[in-house]
Amino acid sequence: MSILVGTETRLCTSGITGREGTFHTLRNRDYGTSVVAGVTPGKGGQDVDGIPVFDTFHEAVRERGANTAMIFVPPRFAADSILEAEDAGIELIVCITEGIPAHDELRVYNILKKNGRSRLVGPNCPGILSPGKASVGIIPASFFSPGNVGVVSRSGTLTYQIGNVLAQHGFGNSSIVGIGGDPVPGTDFIDVLEMFQADDETELIVLCGEIGGDAEERAADYIAEHVTKPVIGYIAGFTAPPGKTMGHAGAIVSGSRGTAAAKAQALEERGVRVGRTPTQVAEAAITLLRG
Repeated sequence: MSILVGTETRLCTSGITGREGTFHTLRNRDYGTSVVAGVTPGKGGQDVDGIPVFDTFHEAVRERGANTAMIFVPPRFAADSILEAEDAGIELIVCITEGIPAHDELRVYNILKKNGRSRLVGPNCPGILSPGKASVGIIPASFFSPGNVGVVSRSGTLTYQIGNVLAQHGFGNSSIVGIGGDPVPGTDFIDVLEMFQADDETELIVLCGEIGGDAEERAADYIAEHVTKPVIGYIAGFTAPPGKTMGHAGAIVSGSRGTAAAKAQALEERGVRVGRTPTQVAEAAITLLRG
């Protein structure tokens, strides 16, 4: 079992005819993901290495049964692309695009929440990988092996390191979910923690956070009340100066609010072991798994 993506995934990429859209869509297909279509307005009737291209998501759903969307269009078009996918009945939308204006993200968030038909992961995220089953996004799948460790992260690169160390020691992952680091994420830590808690295959959860906001503190409260599986945490940014934006638009520290130390304390007070490096996190997971 995995969460969000798996053997039932039927992927359609918005922006498939662009350089990055083509490259990553074909990588996802090569991994074994069922890629059924692409969408680029004005280029319907073409194909990308045998993948049919349509003008709209409605056509892709009707003709090819797409149930998952990957958004690879420029920031100014991304919000409308997400909303079109939702209107067409796409159940899961993964937005890789970064640099989307915050007011567009808020508009999308409110519409999707009101309608309740689709889940958005991202924007500005690396996507989702269920090792051995499906990959939707830009996660380098070769770093990961199938297993029982679920990972949810605001950062892509740090997740890759954790997964690589686990694989080198003979352990793997059930699913890896990159929720992105923008101020208005479509899916947050609590959403994914709930899914991992309900997933029979996931025996241990790794939560990778970073400075800025209060998502990790809210996740800590949720873990204490609802998660019975062991959780190991990592917070990036212990040396970040106050007021500095580090990498992601949501990674802004103001005074003591949103610091790595405050987040680590919140998690540790609720029984979550917090590593100070990605390698420490992976080693702690390995220790528990060998337990």
